[in-house]
Amino acid sequence: MTTPPYGPPPAGAPSAAAMSPADEKLWSTLVHLGGLFFGFLAPLIGYLILKDRGPFVRAHTATALNFQLTLLIAYLVGGILSIVVIGLFVILAAYVLNIVFCIVAAVRANQGDWYTYPLTIRFVS
Repeated sequence: MTTPPYGPPPAGAPSAAAMSPADEKLWSTLVHLGGLFFGFLAPLIGYLILKDRGPFVRAHTATALNFQLTLLIAYLVGGILSIVVIGLFVILAAYVLNIVFCIVAAVRANQGDWYTYPLTIRFVS
């Protein structure tokens, strides 16, 4: 197990009831799978609701949100470049990466491992 990629919540943040480790793993897994089916909305809602419930679920929701926002940028760029044929390949590559990396992240979260998506711009920490 490696160290968490994100720090604890800020000092002035309101304290919510902490989750058990099993609940943190469950919600982390669901947020990653939600990104697979609902794009950035599931990680965004998960991050806003669960970020103060534990360090494990905070790290996973933040990394899932960062990855989905990065994919949103890739989809927008691919959509613009679809005027030329290369944009279709960008969209297809982003779609495949979303499937593969969301499944890998969900499995790692379910095992209790810390995970950070590769090729991700870090918007939220």
